[in-house]
Amino acid sequence: MPQARAQPQSTNGAKPAKTRRARPKEWPDPIPTGDTMKPTRPGRALFLAMTLSAPLLAAAQAYPAKPVRFVTASVGSPQDVVGRIFAQKIGETWGQPIVVDNRAGAGSLLSIQHAAKAPADGYTVLISSTAYAVTPFLYKELGYDANKDLVPVALLATTPNILVTSPNSGIRTLKEAVERARQGRDLRYGSPGFGTTPQLSAEYLFKVLAKVNTTHVPYKGIPGTLQATLGNEVDLSSTALPPAAPLVKSGRLVGLAVTSSKRSAALPDVPTVGEAGFTDFEDDSWVGVWVPAGTPAPVIAQLREALGAAAKAEDVRGKLANVGFETGSLTPSGFEALVQKELRKWDKIVKETGTKVE
Repeated sequence: MPQARAQPQSTNGAKPAKTRRARPKEWPDPIPTGDTMKPTRPGRALFLAMTLSAPLLAAAQAYPAKPVRFVTASVGSPQDVVGRIFAQKIGETWGQPIVVDNRAGAGSLLSIQHAAKAPADGYTVLISSTAYAVTPFLYKELGYDANKDLVPVALLATTPNILVTSPNSGIRTLKEAVERARQGRDLRYGSPGFGTTPQLSAEYLFKVLAKVNTTHVPYKGIPGTLQATLGNEVDLSSTALPPAAPLVKSGRLVGLAVTSSKRSAALPDVPTVGEAGFTDFEDDSWVGVWVPAGTPAPVIAQLREALGAAAKAEDVRGKLANVGFETGSLTPSGFEALVQKELRKWDKIVKETGTKVE
């Protein structure tokens, strides 16, 4: 007959204590409560990162929640022409209007200054050109730092400058223009303004490479330059190719030379400056996009994506080609490298030509 299991006896007459069965090893640890629920250091870091990034992600998801401004230089400038083409396409895609805000004056200085001081929220976007790389070396007081206050976003398009003359000038080639100056005759050339890239290109070509004396006649913007050339106020002019191309195609102006290393598809019959004998000369103008430093990275990414999609659209590429532009094809880092290269190049040209705006 089996015997009953003996119960442990209390030494003080109290009820016997219950025995506690050992918890199997595979059982999970009890869930911590109270003060024991403090996050570990890695946990704190993750929590902090998520907390700080939440507003940025929210901003990117809502962008654009209102009209975006494309700030650029004068009407008719290369950056204005390109900016309007992209503004229309991206506005249609976003379903949000993009306003082109022209800040004319002092070349491109006023537009760059305005964008550099704008809130870093993605709603003020600078559309500028080669002038961005030239301006820092022309003015003593910029009001901004070209390397710190604005962030390069994307290259939109490239185009050369062009030297043009009236059919009544008697000049048919760039060589003829240079020879006229070498003979001691006064050679007057017009430009969209003192310190603009067309003016600096012409000054470098005539003064440094050809070593001839010329008289520079500055006008207020490209329209005034072209009108003066048509009216024979100057012997020739240096200007951006896109606004001049229709006048050359129609025969109202004569294209003497383009400043790129190869001929422009928009004007294939116009030779390059290199073909005229100045092989060390090349000046491709470009148009790009910047935003104020501090703009959230997700917002920049969305803007960059929209610009890239627009650049691939056939209608955008067609519009750019019709006015003498080629779509930019550089990566973001490639565009940043181009800007730095151009800053060094124009620093050298400004010094060699002795150009300065007081």
